Amino acid sequence: MMFTIPVTRPVADAGGRSGSRPAADARSGSGRAARGRRAWVLLAVVAAAALAGCSSASSGGSAVGSGAGGAASGGAITIADVAPFSGADAVLGPIYLASCYGATAAINSAGGVLGHQLTCKSVDTRGDPADAVPAVNQMFASTPNLALVIGCTSDEAASVVPVINARKMAMFCMTGQSEFDSVHFPYFYRLVPPDLEESYAMVAIAEELHYKRIAMAFGNDIGSQTFIQPAIAALQKAGITLTTDQTLDLKATTFRTEAEEIVQSHPDAIMTEALGSADPTLFSEIAQLNGGKMIPVIGTSAAISPSFFKSAAAAVGASTFTANFHADNLALESSGPAYQAFSKALLGEQGKVPGDTGDFTTYLSAPGGVHLYDGINLAALAMIMSHSTSPSVYGPDIVKIGNGASGATMCYSFATCAAALKAGQAIRYEGPGGATNFDSFHDSLGLFQVDTYSPNGQVNVVGSLTAAQLRPL
Repeated sequence: MMFTIPVTRPVADAGGRSGSRPAADARSGSGRAARGRRAWVLLAVVAAAALAGCSSASSGGSAVGSGAGGAASGGAITIADVAPFSGADAVLGPIYLASCYGATAAINSAGGVLGHQLTCKSVDTRGDPADAVPAVNQMFASTPNLALVIGCTSDEAASVVPVINARKMAMFCMTGQSEFDSVHFPYFYRLVPPDLEESYAMVAIAEELHYKRIAMAFGNDIGSQTFIQPAIAALQKAGITLTTDQTLDLKATTFRTEAEEIVQSHPDAIMTEALGSADPTLFSEIAQLNGGKMIPVIGTSAAISPSFFKSAAAAVGASTFTANFHADNLALESSGPAYQAFSKALLGEQGKVPGDTGDFTTYLSAPGGVHLYDGINLAALAMIMSHSTSPSVYGPDIVKIGNGASGATMCYSFATCAAALKAGQAIRYEGPGGATNFDSFHDSLGLFQVDTYSPNGQVNVVGSLTAAQLRPL
């Protein structure tokens, strides 16, 4: 077995001190963010609309995004967090905003970028493609010194990525949609794996725990639905019986029928992702129908967040919830210089992030927190390397700095990397998400780890999942 359940390694205690987890050798991630599958017909339609919008709408940040020359010297430049701040997936926006606050605070304290200070801006997509496109268009119209977009979850990525790309604006997206593996958007960068790989990781956890019967319960949002078909196929390959497949309406207030179906199907465990209050409500109703006992749960990396733990623990009790809960996550560093810089930057923003709830230290292990911090640092360093805040100019240097070259100086924070660049050195940045290896589609994938919770909300790493385990699935 690749992981042993009783032995836990804490990610961080209440003071943010790291545990003994080894450094990952590849970028990890989802945070996950809501992810999902959209028809590529929609991408073509939206791309055409975006191009039309570029000529008719106010240009806003086009001076920065067009490659013309970037922001005026000395002015502040903006990083926009394009994500749900309302709706069923509203927990995602604040996680990403915390990363932005932490990264930009550290960058500004080290002198900023080319004479500019960095600021963060939230753009609420409501987790709905129909709301996301006008929100993004308004963002461009009202943000003259926009230099980078982060977020763009799978709730809205298929609709907004073509719009952002048409504006020649660099973006680090928290989407696991597999379609982005094979369609090239020059301004799109991703530090998280496709959802199908996370589906395989969930099934691999079930195998390692010797579960033979699995129930599935996923939300009806775009991001959660994309897990279902890969998971079903992987369960079949693993010889694990699917007892029932339930879809949870994220706007519903009760899941009594779905809970009854799950309990009556007698699964060994439930594979699930349903954001907002859906999963905690389901857990409560399952416990009520099951003599006060929870059925073991395997969650996605979206379950590793302060708000999810707080809600689930309140629904069934912290000890009951954590007794048999596991989630896949992508391997993150929890010690060493990259982690030390990250934890200092992030924890310095505790209490300052609008919409933040729960245990802020949990963000230290939330992939969205880690990888968008890395993305912001990569972009800021690329600006310095290229002497430009224009994505069409600095974009190619993101890959050069992330992947490095022979003889490049390894560096682990914006401050040390920026100093090396200014000294004329070639660098390779490695942040808390581990080493970056971008491919031709600007994807950089990583290794999976298995996380649990302690009853006090501490996240523990109990093992890892190798490529050899995932490949057969």
